[in-house]
Amino acid sequence: MGRNEKAKERRDQRLQEISLLRTIPYSDHQRWWSTDTVAVVTGSNRGIGFEIARQLAAHGLTVVLTSRDDAVGEEAAKVLQEGGLNVVFHQLDVTDPSSIRSFADWIHESYGGIDILVNNAGVNFNVGSDNSVESAPMVISTNYYGTKNMIKAMIPLMRPSAAGARIVNVSSRLGRLNGRRNRIGDLALREKLNDIETLTEEFVDHTVSTFLKQVEEGTWMSGGWPQTFTDYSVSKLAVNAYTRLMAKILSDRPEGHKIFVNCYCPGWVKTTMTGWAGNIPTEHGADTGVWLALLPDQAVSGKFFAERREVSF
Repeated sequence: MGRNEKAKERRDQRLQEISLLRTIPYSDHQRWWSTDTVAVVTGSNRGIGFEIARQLAAHGLTVVLTSRDDAVGEEAAKVLQEGGLNVVFHQLDVTDPSSIRSFADWIHESYGGIDILVNNAGVNFNVGSDNSVESAPMVISTNYYGTKNMIKAMIPLMRPSAAGARIVNVSSRLGRLNGRRNRIGDLALREKLNDIETLTEEFVDHTVSTFLKQVEEGTWMSGGWPQTFTDYSVSKLAVNAYTRLMAKILSDRPEGHKIFVNCYCPGWVKTTMTGWAGNIPTEHGADTGVWLALLPDQAVSGKFFAERREVSF
């Protein structure tokens, strides 16, 4: 089978999946959204992000699919559009402040605002048993600072509603503070990151800056950092901490202007990021993210989920 035939086969399969998904009722949700509801999904040209965009669009929302690469993003959006889904593409590089500003301006001009932000864009350069920190600055810049900067840029654009706006951060259990495996060895640091009453953005930034400094100095191995997928784990640890912090900050907003922010672990999904070694299909990896984005329970914020269940940080 030639390359074009394989591409056509993959596209036909995606179109069939779209048609199937649209027939599945969302019986465990109160339908508060409509075609006017706008959801932005970062890094959604492939993998989990693409699947989140697909599922949200299949539930009747307007979805903005984003990608660093114009051609790749346009092709991904075209696949969903051919399935009859309301998806538009716009270029976005979450590591580039000017790209974020340009995207925010376009959102304001095109839609006036958004209702849902899914921070999916992320990178990981370790596969299997590899644990190089050579790309740590890029991992931290994309996974943590990219997520944080998108939240800051989109909050002023999140539209008032009775249901509340939603922010979903794609994270990982590798970044858990108190997991049995892969946790930070420094107990005092764990306690500071775990204390939501005293936690600040500056301290989260200081934590990742300390890690990057030790990487640069070559001393990180004795710093008590996670020993598996170290740079990725630290980046997701920061995302988890920032999720809890933002939920606390946003909790004071008045009714009708609420913004709920949560994070979730999709599991070890079979994507390019895992070198296709994952054991979870993308549709399952995306499910909890979509569930959180559409959840009607306004009391849920500042939580960490996996498989639609709350897990500890």
